[in-house]
Amino acid sequence: MQFPWIYGTTAMAISYLCGSIPSSVWWGKAFYGIDVREHGSHNAGATNTFRVLGPKAGIPVLLLDVLKGFLPVRLLPFWSGLEPYSDAWTLLRVLLVLAAVVGHLYPVFAGFRGGKGIATSLGGVLAIHPGSALLCILVFFLVFSITRYVSLASLSAAVAFPVAVVFVFAEPSHVLRWFALVLCGIVFFTHRQNIARLLKGNENRMTLGGPMKRT
Repeated sequence: MQFPWIYGTTAMAISYLCGSIPSSVWWGKAFYGIDVREHGSHNAGATNTFRVLGPKAGIPVLLLDVLKGFLPVRLLPFWSGLEPYSDAWTLLRVLLVLAAVVGHLYPVFAGFRGGKGIATSLGGVLAIHPGSALLCILVFFLVFSITRYVSLASLSAAVAFPVAVVFVFAEPSHVLRWFALVLCGIVFFTHRQNIARLLKGNENRMTLGGPMKRT
């Protein structure tokens, strides 16, 4: 079946708008009167919300960011007219994940100042390939529990994704294989400053006990 580009473009726009919902910014302003982008790492993501406002804000923001990636990918393809799990269906779902992630990185509702896309990427991967997503979660928590570096844990999980798709699950779809590599590359791009700090040995470790002190 030919790919429905008109529907696909519309669905990608919807997915981008979903990804653009600045959960951390809106939650911080609504309940704490704080724009998390002005504190901590100055990043509009769940990690910085944990760092600045603590788990009571970080957990709901994390869940919302995951849903931003999960729901469009899970729901929108059903109205596409495509045969489920066909190559065109898979391509549409992959494009929806990428659109949601771009929305999180460059949110139209928050001046295009977003986060780094980890939670939203996780939501999309959970919708497309849950087995790989669970393996990535395990890798993330293993690395984080040892090092307390969220960035290193995120990078490790990003590498684990294509490894899981290609070698663990032997996924035959070339679309999914390329998607795994592209998403891994996006994570490394958004974490390029973290990588530089890790190499220099001055990356901040993270604890989840409570909000940081603000001055």
